[in-house]
Amino acid sequence: MKEIGIGFVGAGFARTTQAPAFRACDGARLAAVCSGAPPSALRFADEFALPHVCASVDELVVLDDVDLVVISAPPHIHHAATMAALAAGKHVLCEKPMAMNAFEAREMTEAAAARPGQLAIIDHELRFNPTWRKMKSLVDDGFPGELHHVSMTIASGFRHSAQRPWNWWAQKSAGGGLLGALGSHAIDALRWLCGDIEAVVSTVATMIPARLDPVTDRMRAVETDDYCSFLLRFAPRRGRVAHGAVTLSALYSSGGKNQLTLVGERGVIRLDDDETLTAASGFNAPFENLSVDDPACDVEGIPGNLWARSFYHLAAATIAALREGKSTVEGAADFTDGLRCQQVIDAIHRAHESQKWEMTEQTK
Repeated sequence: MKEIGIGFVGAGFARTTQAPAFRACDGARLAAVCSGAPPSALRFADEFALPHVCASVDELVVLDDVDLVVISAPPHIHHAATMAALAAGKHVLCEKPMAMNAFEAREMTEAAAARPGQLAIIDHELRFNPTWRKMKSLVDDGFPGELHHVSMTIASGFRHSAQRPWNWWAQKSAGGGLLGALGSHAIDALRWLCGDIEAVVSTVATMIPARLDPVTDRMRAVETDDYCSFLLRFAPRRGRVAHGAVTLSALYSSGGKNQLTLVGERGVIRLDDDETLTAASGFNAPFENLSVDDPACDVEGIPGNLWARSFYHLAAATIAALREGKSTVEGAADFTDGLRCQQVIDAIHRAHESQKWEMTEQTK
């Protein structure tokens, strides 16, 4: 079977997480990298013995050695890089958030739909984590019954310190901010588990107002969010409407903990600290631990964190599908999912401005 050549656009998350995962996959070959920071691309190429270091996306996507373009640059790069890769006949795995807005995401989705032989998916790797898949199977099998409500908290401290320097994360025009980075994962996970999101009302805030710009050695205003909370309403199912609440914070000095709880008419499912899954069925019933061991823990070279192990499973499924001549990966978020996620993100921003419920699908 043919090896699948991988070209990376970006040298951050791609170097720490994606390249190690693809290197561990049978049938994958690391072929090329380009980056807006050329020294980072050179370090990446040296570390993973890549034969090609490209000066631009356009140079990378025309390489015969590249079959799959993995786009891991900041969000403002995603649209142009995706369109170039698709036009060059390449398969695409694009980081989240898919684009800067729903208009870009729609153009990307339409371009992918016009090329049905080319794979086009979004890197929502949590869909491939074994414990998250167990949770999904519980929902699909009706364990909780009809959902009443869900709550989700994503809490960490990686933006807590005002000493953390200003970079693209703080730049609106680059697509920085917590809502795009981790809110996109929350939105995709809830859509995947519970169904489409119909409307939202929100608060999107910047708590650390300025950071030191290492280029100018001066304080620079932060343009993006480090805190966000929103209420959501799911699309009706069988005449019933479920509701939800999501809190995103990167400001914990200690004690940050992720949690997802699904409350239904017959049972409750709870995911603590990403991979501890418990569930209870019936009134005042005890919770049972249903967590699943992750075989990626035993794969050499894969970092031990949730994101790296989950991405390894996505990478392996992607390479296997492409080697079999498929243009889809079962269970992956496709570009239509990416578009709907982006529409929800856009609605959250609109709802913050209007302080009213906003529908998630625009008619124009």
